[in-house]
Amino acid sequence: MPTTENPIGNIFDLTGIPSTGGEVFEELMKGAGFRVERIISKGQTTPEGTWYDQGWDEWVMVVQGEAILEPEGSEPFTMKAGDYVMLPAHLRHRVVYTTSDPECIWLAIHSGPEQP
Repeated sequence: MPTTENPIGNIFDLTGIPSTGGEVFEELMKGAGFRVERIISKGQTTPEGTWYDQGWDEWVMVVQGEAILEPEGSEPFTMKAGDYVMLPAHLRHRVVYTTSDPECIWLAIHSGPEQP
């Protein structure tokens, strides 16, 4: 994570990230109506029967690894490094699969008035 002493960060730097445990969410930048975060998944998925239903838009890209997303009512689709998708507010969706080796690194941009 960049600091005032070293303002340069690297999306692939996993120094300090626990090797076990849950997903890691790191806020990289925040401004009026938007937030940028790095998400590190290591095989985590959304529990069966659970759906994300966010009140804001989310643009998400897989930077490393692979993931499978399932929008409610649609077929799941695979995302590989470099693939991105726009998830509009209130599009119910779930993560069906993420790689653990290598870790799945996501870049997410949240926008809209309800984003945290």
